[in-house]
Amino acid sequence: MSKVNWPLWEVFVRGKAGLSHKHVGSVHAADAEMAIANARDLYTRRSEGVSLWVVPASAIVASDPADKDSLFEPADDKVYRHPTFYDIPDDVGHM
Repeated sequence: MSKVNWPLWEVFVRGKAGLSHKHVGSVHAADAEMAIANARDLYTRRSEGVSLWVVPASAIVASDPADKDSLFEPADDKVYRHPTFYDIPDDVGHM
């Protein structure tokens, strides 16, 4: 397999102060192990990450922005899903 044919992998990094992974870019790699190594070398050179995810770009499925009304509008009529009916104590972290 030549380098030209290596699949594209999307890279997600969880920072030291973060609670979730954030998309930071893409790498080409022959397999998952190489994708992790390439992502580490490219996106965490300053030791800013604590966890890496790599996902084959071909495995990502996205919604069509033109469908946003029909896809997201139904959530607006479910007010009970929004935390406006109760108070969150100050000592509860990360809310």
